[in-house]
Amino acid sequence: MTESQMERLTDVFRTIFNMPDLTLYREMSATDVAGWDSFNHINLVITIEEEFELRFTTEEVTSLQNVGDLFDLLDRKLKTASPS
Repeated sequence: MTESQMERLTDVFRTIFNMPDLTLYREMSATDVAGWDSFNHINLVITIEEEFELRFTTEEVTSLQNVGDLFDLLDRKLKTASPS
């Protein structure tokens, strides 16, 4: 992911969880963020899809264990969507 894409993703997390100083890291998971419940998880996924103009499959979303997995998935999706 580019620095710009990482900034956009960070902004999505900060908005969803109302945490303006939130810093993402690969090992971060729902247990590390106050308010990251199933409802906000759905909001997070939908907002990321809208922000990056892509769609995740159910299998992709359910396979995510931490933010690092999300970074990797999003990076693959963005590379696939972008013409080389």
